[in-house]
Amino acid sequence: MGQPIGIMDSGVGGLTVVKEVMRQLPNEEVIYIGDTARCPYGPRPVDEVRAYTWQMTRFLLEKNVKMLVIACNTATAVTLTEIRSALKIPVLGVIHPGARSAIKHTRTGKIGVIGTEGTIKSEAYKKALKSINQLVDVQGLACPRFVPLVESGEFRGPFAERIVEQELATFKNAYIDTLILGCTHYPLLEETISQYLGPEVQIISSGEETAREMSTILFFQDLLNSSSFEPNHQFFTTGSSKLFSQIASQWLELDSIQTESISLERY
Repeated sequence: MGQPIGIMDSGVGGLTVVKEVMRQLPNEEVIYIGDTARCPYGPRPVDEVRAYTWQMTRFLLEKNVKMLVIACNTATAVTLTEIRSALKIPVLGVIHPGARSAIKHTRTGKIGVIGTEGTIKSEAYKKALKSINQLVDVQGLACPRFVPLVESGEFRGPFAERIVEQELATFKNAYIDTLILGCTHYPLLEETISQYLGPEVQIISSGEETAREMSTILFFQDLLNSSSFEPNHQFFTTGSSKLFSQIASQWLELDSIQTESISLERY
């Protein structure tokens, strides 16, 4: 087997990226760490987000990963440039791939972005979108209740529908034609969000675009795994391994997932 790809997130949200990696790069082995014990990162001070992201980075570097993916939008906004310049391996965030996809899909140039308080406050998506097309009209909206909802495993059903309706009320008549799910947790609510906003709003999940970009980078750097062995994905969490495994099995459509609960304190 070749070296694995390291994927990190503040919780279970990065599994939306893992799902795309498993689909687009089936030979690649993934090592995933979700900091569920300290999730969400969105309302946390920037210094805390930076410290926690570096702990996850050091954990994954110990696993000899060949590429690092920061699947948390808040962590991407805060630390991507810093971590990328410090490491010799490719480091990818989820903001630019999502922004590029939104620009490709919008017809009217009116793009909505939903995310955690940290991501929206950073205006990272607005900057990324405007760097591609200065003329787009970007509206950001923080949805702080979405991450705890997904982490609890209750992302389907009437309760989730009610939360989505309350959080997205201001976007109902905002005339956006494209909505970026600016948090990797949000694709687990995509069906409910799409149902509420209607078919005329194109939903953009950065997972698909991120996996496509990973594929390109691995190809150009001659790092693709050509082995025909079944990849042995590994999952780690700082919270409940049982709840993580439940959500991961459901989302990745796998019968059983073994998750190890760890502490990041020593990193």
